[in-house]
Amino acid sequence: MTRIHDELFGELEYEKKFWRGEMTIKMFNVERKIWLSVDGHEDADFSNVQRDAFRNFVQSMNYIISEAEKEVYAYYNENVDEYREILEEELQENKIAPKIDFLTRLAELVKPTELIVRRVRKNGKRRLGLLCDVSWEMEDGLGIKIEDEVVEEVGYQDIVL
Repeated sequence: MTRIHDELFGELEYEKKFWRGEMTIKMFNVERKIWLSVDGHEDADFSNVQRDAFRNFVQSMNYIISEAEKEVYAYYNENVDEYREILEEELQENKIAPKIDFLTRLAELVKPTELIVRRVRKNGKRRLGLLCDVSWEMEDGLGIKIEDEVVEEVGYQDIVL
């Protein structure tokens, strides 16, 4: 495995078309260590857009995460009844997809696992994807699509993969 120390991204190891390292974020008032994955070739020639995307995220992390939390809360509340119907058992419903009144309750249900710094496309947007494991969707998880420091979409992880 190829390893590097990048001035911005830190210690990274090349694995399956991504450079992977670690970082810490605070989401739903819980600090967690997550994977940092930078989309790139083995030569580690990251674009300025990728660097700007990550640098801007780090500088505005509290604001961006706060907006992401609100969007996840809205997404959850829009879909929770559907998830509860699938489960059928009340005990399971209340554990896996409980009705919640406060955003902070999501800390028990949503666990961020990885921030992906995507390659630049023709539109030149700074693209990030925040992946989360969630209690109600074990297979597909949750993805938070961030473009130019704005939370654009919340849904299954495939929206950012």
